[in-house]
Amino acid sequence: MLTLQKFFANNKRTIVIGMTVFVAAALLLQYAFGLGFISNWLYGAVGVIGLVPLIIKAINSLKFKVVSIELLVSVAVIGALIIGEFSEAGIVTWLFLLGEVIEDATLAKTRSAIKELTELAPQTAWRVESPTDRNAEEVDVDEIDEDDYLLVKTGSQVPVDGRIVFGDGHLDEASVTGEPLPRHKSAEGSDEVFAGTNLTDGTIVVQATKVGEDTVFGKILELVEEAEDSKTGAQRFIDRFSKYYTPVVLLIALIVGIVTQDVRLAITILVLGCPGALVIGVPVSNVAGIGLGARHGVLAKGAQMLQSLSEVDTVVFDKTGTLTTGHPAVVHAQTLSEDVLAWHLAASAERESSHPLAAAIIEYARTTHSIDIANLPAVSETHVIAGKGIVASVEGHHVAIGNEALLAAENIALTTGDNDTNEWKHQGLSLVYVAVDGQLRIIAGIGDALRPTTITALSQLRERGIKHLVMLSGDGQATVDAIAGELGLDEAHGGLLPQDKADFIKQLQTQGRKVAFVGDGINDSPALVAADLGIAMGNGTATAVEISDVVLLNSDISKLPTAYSIARSTVANTRENIGIALATVLFLFIGLFAGFIYMASGMLVHEASILIVVVNALRLLRKKLDGGQVRKN
Repeated sequence: MLTLQKFFANNKRTIVIGMTVFVAAALLLQYAFGLGFISNWLYGAVGVIGLVPLIIKAINSLKFKVVSIELLVSVAVIGALIIGEFSEAGIVTWLFLLGEVIEDATLAKTRSAIKELTELAPQTAWRVESPTDRNAEEVDVDEIDEDDYLLVKTGSQVPVDGRIVFGDGHLDEASVTGEPLPRHKSAEGSDEVFAGTNLTDGTIVVQATKVGEDTVFGKILELVEEAEDSKTGAQRFIDRFSKYYTPVVLLIALIVGIVTQDVRLAITILVLGCPGALVIGVPVSNVAGIGLGARHGVLAKGAQMLQSLSEVDTVVFDKTGTLTTGHPAVVHAQTLSEDVLAWHLAASAERESSHPLAAAIIEYARTTHSIDIANLPAVSETHVIAGKGIVASVEGHHVAIGNEALLAAENIALTTGDNDTNEWKHQGLSLVYVAVDGQLRIIAGIGDALRPTTITALSQLRERGIKHLVMLSGDGQATVDAIAGELGLDEAHGGLLPQDKADFIKQLQTQGRKVAFVGDGINDSPALVAADLGIAMGNGTATAVEISDVVLLNSDISKLPTAYSIARSTVANTRENIGIALATVLFLFIGLFAGFIYMASGMLVHEASILIVVVNALRLLRKKLDGGQVRKN
């Protein structure tokens, strides 16, 4: 039996494709050409082929003392074949295997995410004897111990968690904290760095405090792997239902068979008791709901995800790349001169820089002041001052662009004009000053701007029943408070590492809340898997998208209230179909024992109930969204 089980497992997709062709051919022959005899043979072949894996699963379940629905379906299909109801036998087995193929495909895709995440972990490092030693030795990260000194150059990955003991530079920590702007860190402040982050400029020496699995990045890997294992153990609704339904139907058939000595009647009970409408109605509702979501930019990785989303009462958001665009942009700017020459000169100088804020200055100059980036003044000399900014000579003008420290170094007086730059700082913006020939000309506040649809999306979530909205971020609390105030959130917490976010979600769950987490980065992975439902922005990292339960395509946050409405409608539709299926079975049993339902009429009612649940499920696909809302049934 093991060999047979392996054969069906390894060739399941091919077998289901073949069964689909047989069923389609049988329907065509039966209804288009009236060749019922041939179609019955095709149905029968599908029934026998699909029966084999069902029987194997039923036997395996019985080994663990579980009476699964595969057992009931197997007995019913055998009975249907015996009494000549080939179409019932074929269609039921085909639907069962088709559902398993879809489920297997989802699991395979999820497992690939673990591999991709592991590949991002640092593999080697350059070890030195002391903070000033430059005779570095390349070693495997597994050979690094705590307190070792590691040399990290521009463009390299930090291999451990530790503290900077020499040098300074900007670190891209998006993989751990989600912060889009590189942060300047130095030995002067003994600043902390994390494994998996990248040094975008400068040279530093790090003394290791945590290595390997103990690093923040290592914890992310561990949490994702644990969560994935736990999720694969989830039971489908039909399995839970069969725990009670299957034994009852089998017992009734057995008792009737013994008491009446009527084998055909007992088989009739099994066939009529097989929840055909339930087997078909539940997946069709789910597929229709998933299809409706896909049409509106919402990708749900299975029916259970829609069920979970419909039960959510608390939504927790990551800030960067979720509520905000995730890219630095000029939010406020003040030009202290009457012409736009300063913007031309600033764009020219910044084009020589690779700093992320430089791109924001250039883009603002292009879009706001209509400056032709292709025909900027020539730059004859540039000098990057680490931690301060850039100084350049542009068509005879001395241009300095950077922070307050650069202005002080250039002996340039700092005037803020009419705008209150302290308020910009309170909003968490980075201030960039542009001076030309020793005079301050431009002040720009650069930060991560809110998505245009964020405020509306959060308002719609509240209208549709979400009771609690929370934001968690690795950014400073001042930045988080400013954004939370603008959005009207219930809670907002900053300065959090990935594990902190996951722990906060667990606290919410202990309060009885059903929590969805919305994020986009690798650093969001622990929170995505800790939540009752993980929702990823479609343009986020591949890992976040793969391990999440629901994906908002095109990173459109306005799709979130749409997804919530679709989930609730799908669950309602599924429950309607379950009710129809159970009512049908109850009606058939009552009719059978009351004497007004027989095999032929019972099968007719069965087929009618299947048609009803299919039509009911297809209503979901015809629903239209008015302002992002799904019309009520």
